[in-house]
Amino acid sequence: MQGSQSACPDNRPAGKAFGGIFPVKEAIESMSMREIQKLAPGYTVEIDAVDERLWGELLLQFDDANIYQTWPYGEVTRGRHGLCHVILKHNGSLAALAQVKIVKVPLLRAGIAYVLWGPIWRRVSAPENPDLFRQAIRALRNEFVCRRGLALRLFPVLFADGSSAFQTVLAEEGFAPVGEAIHKRTILMDLTQSLESLRDGMRPHWKRYLKVAEKNGLEIIEGSGTELIESFISIYKEMVSRKNFAEPNDIRDFLRIQAQLPEALKMKILLCKSGGEVCAGLICSAIGNSAVYLFGATSNAGLEKRGSYLLHWNLIKKLKQENCTVYNLNGINPVTNPGTYKFKSDLAGSNSKDLFYLGRFDSHAGAFSHFAVACGERLRALYRSLRELPRAARAAKLQSHAGS
Repeated sequence: MQGSQSACPDNRPAGKAFGGIFPVKEAIESMSMREIQKLAPGYTVEIDAVDERLWGELLLQFDDANIYQTWPYGEVTRGRHGLCHVILKHNGSLAALAQVKIVKVPLLRAGIAYVLWGPIWRRVSAPENPDLFRQAIRALRNEFVCRRGLALRLFPVLFADGSSAFQTVLAEEGFAPVGEAIHKRTILMDLTQSLESLRDGMRPHWKRYLKVAEKNGLEIIEGSGTELIESFISIYKEMVSRKNFAEPNDIRDFLRIQAQLPEALKMKILLCKSGGEVCAGLICSAIGNSAVYLFGATSNAGLEKRGSYLLHWNLIKKLKQENCTVYNLNGINPVTNPGTYKFKSDLAGSNSKDLFYLGRFDSHAGAFSHFAVACGERLRALYRSLRELPRAARAAKLQSHAGS
């Protein structure tokens, strides 16, 4: 089926933020928007051919597996009927996976298929093969753009580290970057170093507070039970109120996700107690060879105890025991949140990489699909702005009282 040829959305210069090395316009204009591209010989695709239990087992076969590609995360945040599970095989063997969240635009024959932190394609103990990534995104585009007429958005776990290989693959397979320069940023901590090297590599400020915490007689509780998340939520809500910031995720969603995750995929919860009361906590997910920091909080009463420093150090020791090689501190912004940035940067110290994610990428079935998605995003942005108004008003009121 032939359609109009595509270009970068709004004819923006693709890859502008990374030196213009991303030839999106030329690559996509050479491809009819709904033309199916054959997979390389030996590759086959299975759609919704597994149940929740088997999907969890398959994830464990990949180094780049993560919580956002687990079935419970998709079901809690989207709903069971809004999910699709794609398996790519090569000569009958498992090659790649992708959990896809599908959102339809009401009353319109349009929608978006979204792959968060996927596809998953780095097999455990196997050499990196970028062609697996190419075949995986081609299979996804064939199914959701070409066959179903949806927009397809990918947020792959790839970083803008100076290599153009994956940018070129995405362009050649019909994907354009979303936005010119809005790229999330994170710190990756190298856990392949010895514990001594990891501690030595911390900034002096961080090491000093860790020593303080170690002398405070704090009790550490580790586990995966939902009752620990319940205990964490109380101090998390206290911290949100104290700092007056909007929650990036609904913490109670993760309570429901934890209840559904199989044991091998459950999040790690660490709590710190002082005088029998929880004063700090963190939640982390460790699947594959990487761990991802999800939530952290300190109670009002626990600020001087420095329990969060001891929790992260205990977590790092635990992750090394489980052969995790990377600790993804999951989001930094030195401008809007300098305190959190300093905490994470000082923790990782000389054992860190400060990186931008490669970004989000879209492939559209046609002009109408592009238009419908753009309208939906504007409406969502408006909803978020309206939701932020009460918080902004409270912040202004507090600032006014502080200055009076």
